[in-house]
Order: sequence, then structure tokens, then C-alpha cells
Amino acid sequence: MRDLCAPLTEPASAPDGTFVTAHLAQSLDGRIATASGVSRWISGAADIVHTHRLRALHHAVIVGAGTVHHDDPRLTTREVEGPNALRVVLDADRRLHAGYQVFRDGLPTLLACAADAAAPCGDAEILPLPRAGRGLDLAALVRALRARGLTHLFVEGGGVTVGRFLAAGLIDRLHVTVAPLLLGNGIPALALPGVGTPEQGLRFPLAVHRLGDDMLFDCAIARRAIVP
Repeated sequence: MRDLCAPLTEPASAPDGTFVTAHLAQSLDGRIATASGVSRWISGAADIVHTHRLRALHHAVIVGAGTVHHDDPRLTTREVEGPNALRVVLDADRRLHAGYQVFRDGLPTLLACAADAAAPCGDAEILPLPRAGRGLDLAALVRALRARGLTHLFVEGGGVTVGRFLAAGLIDRLHVTVAPLLLGNGIPALALPGVGTPEQGLRFPLAVHRLGDDMLFDCAIARRAIVP
């Protein structure tokens, strides 16, 4: 089996000198959580290990406010040997409170929010950014992280955050783990702008790997944007 993380040892494909990987775990019917937001655990143990390996191989792990609100994750490397990545939480309107684990365990965390909503939150360092649409200017985020020497970035979730990075053309590589599970109603895996025809959609090379009972689709996106 080819090394799933091999490109991280190669020169970054993007002109800005960064390499951005994203990962989602979804059910067979395309849900990343139940309607109430519960996502533990859609994928199996092998995918959890894979996620921790991705954390260890990147300089920063990025999640949206919804992931923190629903899952209260630690975002640390525990299932494999390796360093903890810098944790970056995106919360444009600064709605999260300081009680979540990432803001009170003393490990390095950046809380990225709109400049007009910047306010302290627990142990986190505040990173003010320009707004873009209903969220933050993600290109400005990538530039700010690169200025800190953080050039391998891992977007761990959720679907809205990964979708916004994809729509902005900021993903080099996308990992989608599909579990043999049907949830019915629930939260869709990706929130993306629609296209008029299948020909307008984004096609890309991919490889498929078995992760325990799950299947991982390793997609070479290469910074192509979703344009409606």
C-alpha cells in the first residue's frame, strides 16, 4: 500500500509554499453526524489512528467552531507517536466560550476570529482576520500561519469548514473516509456551492485504501476551486 502521507515529505504543490490536507469521516449515505450533531464514532479505530497520524505530520490542525461546540475535541496526538500540532479554531463571531478543552488545557491554541469580534478566550491566542462572506478570509489565515513558519496545515473538520477551504481553492489533498453505516437524516459531509451540470463539477485523481472496515478515498485536489 502506498504511504498515505507521502506528499508531506515532498515540496508543496501550491505557489504560496504551503501544503493543505483535509479529512472527513462520513457514513455511506454522506453524513458526518446525526441530525443532533453526534459524530462519535462514524469511522472505526483505524481511521482514528490515521487522523492522529495526520495531526502528527502537520504543523497546525484546523477546525471550525461547530466541531468544537459539538465534540469538544482535544486535537492532540495520542494514538501514534509524534508531536502535537498547533490547534487553530475558526470562530468568526467569537461565540465559543472558554470552557472547551482546547482553551483551557494549556497547550498552544490559536482562536481565529473576525477583527471586529476579537476578544480573549481562555488560554488561546487570538488571531484577528478579515471577514469573507459568512466566515473568515481563509487565504488570509493560510498567509498568517505561513508567516509563523507553519507550512503543512491539516483541516480536520467539520463539513462547513472543509467545504469553505475547497470552495476557496485552498486544499491540496482531501481524505474522505467512508464507513459502512447508514444514518438517514443527518449533517451532510460537505457544504459546497452548487454547479449547473456534472461537467462543471470538480474531478480529480484518487487512490482508494482499506482502513479496517472503512474505505479511505485519497483525493488529489491540487488547489482547484469549486466554481458555481
